[in-house]
Amino acid sequence: MNKALTNDQLTQWDHDHFFHASTHLAQFARHDISNRIITDAKGVYITDREGKRSLDAFAGLYCVNVGYGHAEIADAIAEQAHELAYYHSYAGHGTEASITLSRMIAERAPEGMNHVYYGMSGSDANETNIKLVWYYNNVLGRPEKKKIISRWRGYHGSGLMTGSLTGLDLFHRKFDLPLAGVLHTEAPYFYRRPDRDMDEAAFTADCVAKLEALIAREGADTIAAFIGEPVLGTGGIVPPPEGYWPAIQEVLDRHDILLIADEVVTGFGRLGTMMGSDHYGIRPDLMTIAKGLTSAYAPLSGSVVSDKVWAVLEQGTDEFGPFGHGWTYSAHPIGAAAGVANLKLLDRLDLVANAGSVGAYLNSAMQEALGDHAHVGEVRGAGMLCAVELVKDREDRAFFDAGDKVGPRVVAAMLERGVIARAMPQGDILGFAPPFLLTKEEANIVVAATRDAVAEVLG
Repeated sequence: MNKALTNDQLTQWDHDHFFHASTHLAQFARHDISNRIITDAKGVYITDREGKRSLDAFAGLYCVNVGYGHAEIADAIAEQAHELAYYHSYAGHGTEASITLSRMIAERAPEGMNHVYYGMSGSDANETNIKLVWYYNNVLGRPEKKKIISRWRGYHGSGLMTGSLTGLDLFHRKFDLPLAGVLHTEAPYFYRRPDRDMDEAAFTADCVAKLEALIAREGADTIAAFIGEPVLGTGGIVPPPEGYWPAIQEVLDRHDILLIADEVVTGFGRLGTMMGSDHYGIRPDLMTIAKGLTSAYAPLSGSVVSDKVWAVLEQGTDEFGPFGHGWTYSAHPIGAAAGVANLKLLDRLDLVANAGSVGAYLNSAMQEALGDHAHVGEVRGAGMLCAVELVKDREDRAFFDAGDKVGPRVVAAMLERGVIARAMPQGDILGFAPPFLLTKEEANIVVAATRDAVAEVLG
């Protein structure tokens, strides 16, 4: 079939039948939004069917950590599919890949976290975490201790419970979310602090005070867990202020509230440490993993359970029988095989260290290029995460109207220059989360495209 005809047909099928995530459906149906069909990728670059090559400075959705096109992961997937494409994990069943991966995760997780329950996405892993927390408190005879505290601007998934935990309006509006039992507290977003006279220590103290007030208002005996990303991801790529995590951990420990560290974005190297919890000294009771587990070569997620929580789960099954939770595709052998190969590759290429060193270079180069721009409020980041927050007035910290679509316009101008960034929600924020094998030369390409696109749109 003629390639042009095939492409035209694919475009029509796409607009007629494909329900895209996070898309303006009416505009897409009217062809006001064009589609882009990706055909191949290698390293940090993707190529679409028209032959346009782009440096993917967001690693898909912060997930292709080792980069595109690694044959050893593809070969591991193919070999597993030929040998055993599927078997379930119910009632003690496992595969060599799922057992091996579980051991590899335990070796990389914070101390005392030794058991992994598998899912397919960060959303379902956090659904599992909430069920574990509720079960845990029921076993301990505390049926009233069930509320979950999340944070505004946090992202924890798009399900019913996980969408409720997410603290972004887009994921609540017209979906009847958040559900009862989910509470939100202050986001540790220093740039948007309510009082600009606060330094980081004062802002941390304010975040802690607001958490303490929420706990006092609701009653610690009703609150089961606190969930947070080590670095806010979709909410703006926001590292926490100085001293934040130790102070929050002390409050939770004092009130016997479990801590769920959502490491979907930060896990397996993005901050230059194996886990974000390592970077900030967090001691989680439960940990959510997904994206970097397989670098998105196959869907797989996990809930990593601390020994403290595991002991209560064991007690519960002695008292109440088998644990009544399961997904058909939990520990899917193809996903597990991808995970094993991915983590081996991560180690062999020393990509965690590269994420730390080249990520620091990317952040410093971005700061040098744009830190003094009249419409840049802040350049921030940690490891291989970077964000540029655009503002209408730098001195007054005045923001653009959402209808101006400044962030999306800059991202579109970057794409014209062959670089993919992400326009983050609830603000004009340019997000960067490149694959870990990014070089300094490629970081310079990202910075130059950002600088030139900002100049085109904002002067």
